[in-house]
Amino acid sequence: MLQHGKRPTIASRHGMVAAAHPLAAAAGARILSNGGNAFDAAVATAAALNVVEPYMSGLAGRGVATCYIAKEKRVRTLDFVGQISKNFPIDKLSDRSQLQRGAVAVGAPGNLAGWCELNKAHGKKKLPELFAPAIAIARDGFQLIEFNLEEIQGVAGELAGYKALHPEWSRVYTAGAGTVKPGFVLKQPDLARTLEALATEGPSLLYGGALGQKILDRLTELGGCMVMDDILSAKATWRDPVAVTYRGRTVHVPPPPCEGFQFLLTLRILDGFDLAKMKRNSTEHLDTVLRAIRLAAGVRIATGIPAPQKLAEILSDSHVESLRARVRDGKPVIGPTEQWTPTNEPVSAVDESHTTSFSVADNEGNLICLTQSLGSVFGSGVVVPGTGLCLNNFLYWADVNPESPNRVKPGEQLPMCMAPSISIKDGNPVLALGTPGSYGILQTQAQAMVQYVDFGLPLQQAIEAPRGRLTDGAEVLLESRLPADIHADLRKLGHNVTTGPDWTMKVGGMQGVAVDPETGMFTGGCDPRRDGYCVPA
Repeated sequence: MLQHGKRPTIASRHGMVAAAHPLAAAAGARILSNGGNAFDAAVATAAALNVVEPYMSGLAGRGVATCYIAKEKRVRTLDFVGQISKNFPIDKLSDRSQLQRGAVAVGAPGNLAGWCELNKAHGKKKLPELFAPAIAIARDGFQLIEFNLEEIQGVAGELAGYKALHPEWSRVYTAGAGTVKPGFVLKQPDLARTLEALATEGPSLLYGGALGQKILDRLTELGGCMVMDDILSAKATWRDPVAVTYRGRTVHVPPPPCEGFQFLLTLRILDGFDLAKMKRNSTEHLDTVLRAIRLAAGVRIATGIPAPQKLAEILSDSHVESLRARVRDGKPVIGPTEQWTPTNEPVSAVDESHTTSFSVADNEGNLICLTQSLGSVFGSGVVVPGTGLCLNNFLYWADVNPESPNRVKPGEQLPMCMAPSISIKDGNPVLALGTPGSYGILQTQAQAMVQYVDFGLPLQQAIEAPRGRLTDGAEVLLESRLPADIHADLRKLGHNVTTGPDWTMKVGGMQGVAVDPETGMFTGGCDPRRDGYCVPA
């Protein structure tokens, strides 16, 4: 039935890109139309996002991808989150707020390594062609759209308080004004030159080369702890995924140290409930899903980084059935959702707008979901002079609490709450789905999956459907498009519900591509909570 005021269904038989900005989606679709495959298009999309959403996405960030590789007929994951710096001063840290901004919070740049490995392993095109759209946008400039303005204006006042960081940040992103207004055209000539040099010289310019040294010089000047060995260790690593079955689909995400197994555990719990017989968006539906999410979060936090045998136990029938029984018992579920806290003391959720996720499909059968981040809005706030690069603050996401059993150690892999997913049905790839949103990533993807699979909504409508974000204790933020009586009923069941706006990016900014194996059609889905856009090839 036609719904006026909604985004239309975008479909194609030749390829699809769903990304968080229309110019980035168009860059990837252009590569598909010019004979590139999904791996090439993913690189072009990622590089363009570096330009058009520089506050959350860039080659100096980190990320992970889940890929269906058609020629191998299997799903693999590519991890470019990397290690914690070997000189990370953990003994001087007791609270993550100490790592909000500044040089110590910076992790070695992994995104460029990931992009180049995707292209090297399975792409067809060369870097100069793949980086060309991003270079042109950076050089010529683009007019900021709504989400661009909101992000830059929202953080401008805070960054002004960092006297060592603010001048270069302001020069690069606000033309020295300190803030931006509607109609502002953002040009990034330094970034254009950096991307041109990388396209010509390759990733060695960063990993062991002059660009890497420029980054280190700036970090050293600001009191950082990174050394060239850290940058050289930022390699992209192929791994086999972890997967579970949900309603006849096999859902794959990256394995630990990625924390996406929480999403899978939630699906395993929900697979024991006939959600399709419940009324969609009813109290029963939402209570069941919210309880499953909070239980799965508690298991993830209590477990840390599970070894393969431990992970198998977590996802086993016997353990999952015990969690299903806890969902059914009706008693309030109270516990942490973010990181370890003593005696379940609640901790406020941090800014949710720091990450991006996009999905790409091609007519060769490849399907990719990639999630990448700078850590927080504009990451560490460190912009390297003359390069146009904003550095991440990924170590802000490390658990540094001295009492925590999950406290990190220098040189170890960094756990990360990302969950780019690929679903397979009857041997065919049928869905790429990912979202940003901090620890909410592991929550909101499950909610969208239920809308899409259990209630049969088209992908775009499943992404648009109202969602919630759980935080520590019993706190839940729900979008107000869910009726007020549902909010009230959930409160009676033990959920401390806060009614949010109709739409909030605190519940993510999801992008996905669905594949119909019978017709070969690709359908894109993009999130109106941000500037998401689908562009067909």
